[in-house]
Amino acid sequence: MSGAGVCWSDRVDIFGLRLSAIDLDDATAAVENWIAEGTRNFICVTGVHGVMDSRHDETLRNIHNRAGLVTPDGMPLVWVSRLLGKSRTRQVCGCDLLRRLTVVSAQRGYRQFYYGGAEGVAERLREVLTAAYPGLEVAGTICPPFRPLTPEEDETVVAEINAARPDIVWVGLSTPKQEHWMAAHLGRLDAPVMIGVGAAFDFLAGNKRRAPMWMRRAGLEWSFRLAAEPRRLWRRYARIVPAFIVLAAGMLIRGTLARCLGALARVPSRMWSPGVNR
Repeated sequence: MSGAGVCWSDRVDIFGLRLSAIDLDDATAAVENWIAEGTRNFICVTGVHGVMDSRHDETLRNIHNRAGLVTPDGMPLVWVSRLLGKSRTRQVCGCDLLRRLTVVSAQRGYRQFYYGGAEGVAERLREVLTAAYPGLEVAGTICPPFRPLTPEEDETVVAEINAARPDIVWVGLSTPKQEHWMAAHLGRLDAPVMIGVGAAFDFLAGNKRRAPMWMRRAGLEWSFRLAAEPRRLWRRYARIVPAFIVLAAGMLIRGTLARCLGALARVPSRMWSPGVNR
């Protein structure tokens, strides 16, 4: 099992949200461990958007903090985590996690279920991934309507997913809808793992382009997405990007000052006595 022996429960507090200080190997190992044990967990793949929304939404923040993992989807969160002392943190975005676990699932026989996306996207994703990874078992797909489901419709969804017996349920809804959906269905679905991956369905199905690798590594993926969908995203990024920079800088400055003051407090008092260096 990849990453065996690594403690994937290590977290760092960013504005009250407990982000997992992990890498892709750790996330893969956690999922395999949950499948082997038959436990039920969910994973929030969270970027700056999710962190900032959680500052003002206690319910959303609590959902993140109940999750088995909260992976850092975006380099800004990776940088902040490292500056707060979690040097092993690496980006774990939805696309990369879905692709990695698809490879592992094709090898080990883990069954997948794709829930979400626009009409036809989940089915297209199944076609693309089963063609690329022979042996991959996709137990089913559901594309729910954009409106809230009735209780009867939701019961039908739960029954269909449970009848398919998946090991991993991939949830391709937008944030925070997918986080609320996973929290509401924890304990109702028999699958060991639910993973909210947002737009990863569209990216891997070939409906949308991802930012080039250099932009992702530079923390500029948000600008690529903004250029691709300006009407939908400009208000979101205008609100969250400047606020995150200011708040993160303040948090890091306060942390640095606290460490300096702590170090000074540990200096023996005799070092400050008159004539100590005479």
